[in-house]
Amino acid sequence: MADADLERLEAVVGHRFRDRHLLETAVVHRSAPNERPGTCPESNERLEFLGDTVLDLVIAQALFIRFPAATEGELTRYKASLVSELALTEVARRIGLGAFLVLGRGEEETDGRDKASIVSDALEAVFGAVYLDAGLEAAERVILGLFGKGLDSVGETSAPRGDYKTALQEWTQARGRGLPTYRLTATEGPDHARRYTVNVLLEGEELATGRGSSKREAERLAAQAALKHLVGSEAGPTDAASP
Repeated sequence: MADADLERLEAVVGHRFRDRHLLETAVVHRSAPNERPGTCPESNERLEFLGDTVLDLVIAQALFIRFPAATEGELTRYKASLVSELALTEVARRIGLGAFLVLGRGEEETDGRDKASIVSDALEAVFGAVYLDAGLEAAERVILGLFGKGLDSVGETSAPRGDYKTALQEWTQARGRGLPTYRLTATEGPDHARRYTVNVLLEGEELATGRGSSKREAERLAAQAALKHLVGSEAGPTDAASP
């Protein structure tokens, strides 16, 4: 990877590496070394393993401190929401991590740069790389910087295992507003790389839109966006604007 690309990646991650080889390895999908053994001798799988553990620790500690009255079950639910593949994918897409991935030809041709499993694993690998490069404090700074908004709202909008459709339904029913409905509005791309767009509606009003590589993912993303919108609206202008 060119130095300019590495600098851009460091900027979006929020960490300047002493050992840039760690960062280069973090974005190498396992499909690449088989095709380019000379330039990509190692995939990011080992770093992803480490990063997954570092992420769990950082988020668990942040939740433990932030919610002193929460039960073990509540903390477990909050953490599951924040470290789910869905949540990781949202962060990875937001920072444009897919553009930096090194993929094999097959994954490149099937929209691998936007696949949830690939970008979420790469993000965890980046966390592992930061940890090896500069320690837990640096990894904590990067992770909390990227997950700050999620931590701010996790007590209100989290759901077990990222089950935002259920959480949204429970929220609307508790307030006597009926059941949300989902409408598929667009299907794009070839059969091997479909992209789906889904709108979620409540009482005939469109609340939010979700886009994903499956209808299920699109519905989950739409439900999460709707839930955040509804919680913010209920909080009022002042509270909703608070960090």
